[in-house]
Amino acid sequence: MSSSRLIGVGVGPGDPELVTVKGVNALRAADVVVVPVMDSGERGRAEATVLHYVSQEKIVRVVFALNERSDHARREAAWDAAGERVAQLLAAHASVAFATIGDPNVYSTFTYLAQTIRELVPDVVVETVPGITAMQDLAARSGAVLTEGTEPLTLVPVTAGSAVLKDALNGPGTVVAYKFGRQAGEVAEALRETGRIEDAVWGSALGLESESIRPAGELDGAPLPYLSTLIAPARRDGTRGGKL
Repeated sequence: MSSSRLIGVGVGPGDPELVTVKGVNALRAADVVVVPVMDSGERGRAEATVLHYVSQEKIVRVVFALNERSDHARREAAWDAAGERVAQLLAAHASVAFATIGDPNVYSTFTYLAQTIRELVPDVVVETVPGITAMQDLAARSGAVLTEGTEPLTLVPVTAGSAVLKDALNGPGTVVAYKFGRQAGEVAEALRETGRIEDAVWGSALGLESESIRPAGELDGAPLPYLSTLIAPARRDGTRGGKL
């Protein structure tokens, strides 16, 4: 008997046109497609995107404590329950796809799920299909160039603290910040203190009707959507080809 397969499929930041052909094929080939939902039950970005390519009947909604950050025991219990549910699906189906926004290997729920499933289903085969990330989409929509020549690119989740972001901004190259909505005021302060606010841009709900893309200089400290993304381009002197 062949092993069951768990495939993490990156479905991009929200625009259904940004799902790769390989991603669409993986979603359609899987026996079932799991989408993460919060315990409040509303449809998330991953589910909304997947529905453009597979029928509702094929989708299995699994509750994750995606918005739980204070009650560790509750979060762990939710993870265990989600893992058990996916393990049950793998016992009944040869292939289970898990749709995750962005890329399954970049700050993704799938990483933790796969770790749990490997413990519950030791012979499972885990695969991933890469997806377009929010920083790529924001760069395309805003015209911000992520890297040139030998410039480094630093990706920081602001949930790690604004001090981590400030350290990155004081360094070279482009800095991208994820998950900074609740700390928008601290992010704006860090950009101003490091002299990086002039060319920086932020965006949220990319590719959706509520999309917002603005210069970082307009940040006034008011909270933004949790999944907001910031790009602070590298300091450049305008020399063409100078960094090749």
